[in-house]
Amino acid sequence: MKISVNDKPLFELDDIQKRVIQNDIHADEFEADMKRRLKWVLIHKYEQCFKRLKEEWDPKLGGRVESVPTDRHAYAQLVFSQPDYKDRKGHQGD
Repeated sequence: MKISVNDKPLFELDDIQKRVIQNDIHADEFEADMKRRLKWVLIHKYEQCFKRLKEEWDPKLGGRVESVPTDRHAYAQLVFSQPDYKDRKGHQGD
């Protein structure tokens, strides 16, 4: 099983690794289970990062805007549009 991101190989499970996992997960469910697990990891990471973004920016936005969006994408766009927003690499938002 090859795992890629944006068509670039990330890693591969060889046949022995797959068989070890299939000792616990039925072979017919293996691929669907692996996809579900990868999706869970990425969504969980997103949710944790969003939680920290809100913890940092809720107090800052309170004095700047009349209302704060409840939609996650709209909230993130609002944060990214702030002149003092910088990501971990130091890049400013929009």
